[in-house]
Amino acid sequence: MAGAKGGDGSGFGERLAEAGRSMVTDARRALADSSLSDAERVHELRKAFKRWRAWLRLVAGPIGAPADDMRAEARALMRGLSGARDAQSALDAVDGLARGQAGLSERTLATIRGQLAALRDAAESASLTPPARAAIGHHLDAAEQALAAWPVAAIGFDAVADALTATYRRARRLAPDDWQDADPAKLHKLRRRVIEHRHQMELVEPLWPRVTKAWAGEAQRLRNRLGACQDLTVLTRFLAPHQALSPWRSRLAPPIAARRKAHLKTAARLAGRLFAEKPKAFRKRLGALWTVRRRRKAASKRK
Repeated sequence: MAGAKGGDGSGFGERLAEAGRSMVTDARRALADSSLSDAERVHELRKAFKRWRAWLRLVAGPIGAPADDMRAEARALMRGLSGARDAQSALDAVDGLARGQAGLSERTLATIRGQLAALRDAAESASLTPPARAAIGHHLDAAEQALAAWPVAAIGFDAVADALTATYRRARRLAPDDWQDADPAKLHKLRRRVIEHRHQMELVEPLWPRVTKAWAGEAQRLRNRLGACQDLTVLTRFLAPHQALSPWRSRLAPPIAARRKAHLKTAARLAGRLFAEKPKAFRKRLGALWTVRRRRKAASKRK
């Protein structure tokens, strides 16, 4: 199907298929690159798989259950690497507190970082086992076979726009009315949907670079704030009784609360801008941009 056109005759589906192949290649490179440390490998794999899962959701309508099943398997594989990620998230939160001048001495920060780094390294050794690597490799083999067999190149823009709108709607519905009192688990779910929305919008960026690049950038800024909040939530878990950082609970809890409040204030403002349109208006805008692009392309061919 290398020369196939999209269902609307635009060739959009072929570009979509190429994007899927690129994601699988990135994941395979991360798995095989001997120059990467375990921490770097986990990071690169999780990054590649997030994009891959967003892509799978984008094509799930036309492809059906096989895409949904592969996405569920990809998610399960990455969950197996989450232990190392939790410790790294806590480390990122500590770095954020240090930049925010939380009043902690360099000696205290070094001790806390040492504790978390040891937990992360142990989790990486436990998660990136030979069977885990083999399972990820098998998934990527299956993904390559699926990409060769699925009729992705025949997918038209309208089907993709509908999927983009569905993701936008899911994310928009998760935005809380009261950000400061929002449940951390629900904010984490919103963050996952925002990440998915950003990756999906990046797939159509070449069609309208200025519009979609700006949109994806706004989604990334919201993702960063929500990610920082999630890092603080993970760090808080390490402060619980009998956990690694429980001796520092009284000193860390106040700056964590202050930092979270600041991040949520910014997140609320960003989400207000990103999700200002209702889903129907968002879908209409996508359609209008697509129509304008196709008319310009047709006009350029006539010249």
